[in-house]
Amino acid sequence: MNPREHVITASKRLADCLREQASTLTTIESCTGGMVGASITAIPGSSSFYPGGLVTYSNRLKHELAGVSNETLAAHGAVSPQTAVEMARGGRACIGADYAISITGVAGPDGGSEEKPVGTVWICIVGPNESIDCRRFQFPGDRERVRTWSCMHAIEMAIQAVMGEKEELAHEAERSEA
Repeated sequence: MNPREHVITASKRLADCLREQASTLTTIESCTGGMVGASITAIPGSSSFYPGGLVTYSNRLKHELAGVSNETLAAHGAVSPQTAVEMARGGRACIGADYAISITGVAGPDGGSEEKPVGTVWICIVGPNESIDCRRFQFPGDRERVRTWSCMHAIEMAIQAVMGEKEELAHEAERSEA
């Protein structure tokens, strides 16, 4: 199964999990630019568990819409576990959902550094009782592939969060409690 087909299948599984638990989910996306939200809203009836999401591509919108502090952005940068956690917490509070997925990374082809090369992506899930699952991935490939892998892994992490699991995923490089 190619990554795009996997996204469709995983989105359907996520929808079933959220409906079964009568839970809601929001997305706060940067490098994926709304791909996760689009994948979720492709599911008929998704408005029952997906009230909407935020695309916070710029640092200004990460701060203004998702509540990421300017101090965090200055000290750690947009692509960091600290920013990912603040994006998820702030987006969850803004939208009022049970779960929030945040994604921030370097999709390329430009913007990478030695410390944060192209393909570096932080995905964070914040759930009920402020439970946090924040992971760094190092995805191979071009911009479209990095964005698709990010979308797929965010949906898989959301399924795990709703199901109370934390299984390792492909290309996972690090976990943080930030």
